[in-house]
Amino acid sequence: MTAVDLPPTDLLPHDDVVRFADSFACLADPTRVRLLHAVATAPGGRTVGELTERLGISQSTCSHHVRKLSDVGFVQVDRQGPFSRVTVNEACIIGLPHMADVVMGALATRPRHPEDVPGGVTVRELRLDDWPAVRRIYQEGLDTGIATFDTTVPPSTRLSARWLPGHRWVAEVDGVVVGWTAVAQASSRDCFRGVGETSVYVDRAHRGRGVGKALLFTQVTAADRAGLWTLQTSVFSVNRAGLSLHHQAGYRTVGVREKLAQRDGVWHDCILLERRASASAGNALT
Repeated sequence: MTAVDLPPTDLLPHDDVVRFADSFACLADPTRVRLLHAVATAPGGRTVGELTERLGISQSTCSHHVRKLSDVGFVQVDRQGPFSRVTVNEACIIGLPHMADVVMGALATRPRHPEDVPGGVTVRELRLDDWPAVRRIYQEGLDTGIATFDTTVPPSTRLSARWLPGHRWVAEVDGVVVGWTAVAQASSRDCFRGVGETSVYVDRAHRGRGVGKALLFTQVTAADRAGLWTLQTSVFSVNRAGLSLHHQAGYRTVGVREKLAQRDGVWHDCILLERRASASAGNALT
């Protein structure tokens, strides 16, 4: 969960612009949109013959459009005897909305560190004497009503037991603690040892000054160095500052959990975000 400041956006890399344009151009034809829908909604895919009959087009026309969709990675074509079976590329189920989110400025195109980390902010490891400030800033996040479903700050002993050693950071301005971030183990199962659940909170008087950006720079740098391959967090859909900050740090939108829980009698949707380490992140449509 998050209570942070709002960072600026930047320009799309040229390679992403070209790749996204090619993908969107492929879907500019209504027949291809209908064809992709017909394939995506059929478990196990459909043969070219089945698509021809379903869409009411000739086999040559169907094959042409299937080839175009295959070229950009929306579908896969497997030869099964005399038939060609067309199946949806599962990666595009996430990749297509991911591209749209990138173009609309909702998230970053690939894992990266926040840029333009402000001067005057010092980030260091959390010490025992930092707990009062950490809990005070946590309470200020609770007071916003959009940072977490919690209504009381957990005891420091519980937080300390949950947060991973080496992944607990505080930000200082002029020697005063003004923010914190921490990573907890997402699961006790050994296969998920590299998956962390993150939080970041900033003092209300220092929001909008880049403190959150400085904290996330340290957070993701340390996570990459330690071999955490996935960082994940949930942010209220109305918390635009928190969403933007994470997107700038390379987190991407995975999905929306509608009416996940109530806070003060109000249902809230949560955006599930994740950041994959560079070594484990791949092209969304390959």
